[in-house]
Amino acid sequence: MKKQFNHVSGIFGENTATLYLRNHKYKILERNYSTKIGEIDIVAEKNNIIVFIEVKMRETCAFGRPSEAVNTFKQAKIRRVAEEYLIRNRLTDSQIRFDVIEVIGQDVNHIENAF
Repeated sequence: MKKQFNHVSGIFGENTATLYLRNHKYKILERNYSTKIGEIDIVAEKNNIIVFIEVKMRETCAFGRPSEAVNTFKQAKIRRVAEEYLIRNRLTDSQIRFDVIEVIGQDVNHIENAF
């Protein structure tokens, strides 16, 4: 049951983040971009910058900020998936950025250049 809850809350978090990004003039290029290495929640573009976004959702910060779950191992995995995305889409000369969006209850915190 917990796994199903996590999946549903993850979808809610990603939907909330996508709406937030669109409201802030980001163009959504991909959602749940997946390779053998791993997945990137959202790939977006704004001002000619490709932005790779990890979304983390929590109901509260009782056990720490959601962004704290994006540790160095997770960051390295996201970087490898992003590199594959750039190569596959012939975007290797693009400016890029890695962001984290925290969804805490109904609140959104967008951390640009998170890592």
